[in-house]
Amino acid sequence: MAELVVLEGLDGSGKQTLTRRMITHWTQQGRRATSLAFPRYGADVHADLVRDALYGRLGDLSESVHGAAVLFALDRRAAAGEIRRLLAENDVVLLDRYVSSNAAYGSARLGAPDDAAVLRDFPVWVRELEIDRFDCPVPDRQLLLATPTSVAADRARARAATSEDRALDQFERDAALQERTGRMYRHLAATSYLSPWTVLEPGPDGTVAVPD
Repeated sequence: MAELVVLEGLDGSGKQTLTRRMITHWTQQGRRATSLAFPRYGADVHADLVRDALYGRLGDLSESVHGAAVLFALDRRAAAGEIRRLLAENDVVLLDRYVSSNAAYGSARLGAPDDAAVLRDFPVWVRELEIDRFDCPVPDRQLLLATPTSVAADRARARAATSEDRALDQFERDAALQERTGRMYRHLAATSYLSPWTVLEPGPDGTVAVPD
């Protein structure tokens, strides 16, 4: 039976690189493997609206935590059928970001994990919206690429400096938000939010072993 695996982590944590390594690893094992990344910029109108909000092009919508979270969720709702098709055609499907990214970043914007009420309530709201109401597939396991916040921030800045279309967005420019999001991700992993998690700690050279 096909397995739905999710890779989560901060902006600049190295998810794209690890995604490629994992797909290659599984393919070499003889498994049919493919990947999909969220938000699906250029492929879904909700994702494109999210990008506009993150760059301040949608007025005060960018200030609404729940408004942005709904747009992220609608992108995944629109992709639910594609995810199920990929699961039917492969042995493993790897998603670069998924529902937990909404729970982590939204909670961090509201103050979690320093605010107990947000820590408790916002991830539940996201799960009820994306899983219960929008019927997005539930992941079988999730991987947290736990790159240190400072390292991830340096990578994001370096990427922005070398790419004309990759300027730092509202989330990436906020160092305090990234730090809270990192802690929120660890809380979600520790509490097995949506599924079991594995935390991948980079070694001294910044790389992690590819999980089976």
